[in-house]
Amino acid sequence: MEENVPGIDSSLAPVAVIGSGSWATAIAKMVLECVPSIYWYMRRPETIEDFKRLEHNPSYLTSLRFDTSRITFTSDLNEVANACRTLIFVTPSPYLKNHLRKLRVRISNKIIVTAIKGIVPDDNLVCSEYFRQVYNVPDDNLAVLGGPSHAEEVALGRLTYLTVGCADLERAQLLANMITSDYVKTKTSADVIGIEYASVLKNVYAIAVGICNGLKYGDNFQSVLMANAAQEMNRFLRAVYPIERNIYDSVYLGDLLVTGYSNFSRNRVFGTMIGRGYSVKSAQMEMEMIAEGYYGTKCMKYINEHYHVNMPILDTVYNILYERISPKIEIKLLTESLR
Repeated sequence: MEENVPGIDSSLAPVAVIGSGSWATAIAKMVLECVPSIYWYMRRPETIEDFKRLEHNPSYLTSLRFDTSRITFTSDLNEVANACRTLIFVTPSPYLKNHLRKLRVRISNKIIVTAIKGIVPDDNLVCSEYFRQVYNVPDDNLAVLGGPSHAEEVALGRLTYLTVGCADLERAQLLANMITSDYVKTKTSADVIGIEYASVLKNVYAIAVGICNGLKYGDNFQSVLMANAAQEMNRFLRAVYPIERNIYDSVYLGDLLVTGYSNFSRNRVFGTMIGRGYSVKSAQMEMEMIAEGYYGTKCMKYINEHYHVNMPILDTVYNILYERISPKIEIKLLTESLR
């Protein structure tokens, strides 16, 4: 991996952000630090109207103000796909297929950047693989944005380290330059699949940490849980995509740590509620944002039926969320398998 030099390449423009949540809002902020203008797709026209009137996202990161004269808002996905060269997808993974069903424009010649830390349900594919298989986007046009990055801290301009993955490392560098600023440092990597799977698994492990927190397990145990989660992640990545990688890089271990320990982590919050006795449904209803790890757990469980990797933490979270086994019982059993 190599450090990048800030800048923007005209071959990437125009750029579109697709999504209206907190991470999409943070990414729009990062991109607008480097480019003069963007397109921004939001599904609801009323959200766009409120945004224009308030000059901030009406639902997420509301303290973050934008110069709306630099943004072309639209609720028409085909308009965005037709007008833009680079499409940054930041929609929740469970809803990606529904958004894409509206497409009538060919996107195989577009640069697709997925900042979605989840798996497409039913298809059980990471998002880049979904775009490759269903929309025939070539590998060199597929990129992924990963790394420890809470949207709330990006909004505050706090120092953040991100990794852009793409099979074409020159293109990865150009994309990384597009989000590099005084508070965003970037690296590049060719490990697209590894970054995506790691970003899914860290959400599952954050739910496990949250469950343990809700059950009043202390920091001593949770540190052991996180260490074992890193080993489990490494075993899976080696099985599914055996290339040379350093699991201690920030895009893998760093993202795991911040998602497991931070109070900004919605997956940790979701897990804590489960550990405190909430049902899955009641926890989902109380949360204002989607905990991607809930869906990722089921998808990863299904995927691992093919690879047969030893993944006791994944199995534990699955049993709690989908088999409705008592968190107290499942975590107690898990403690016997960790070292």
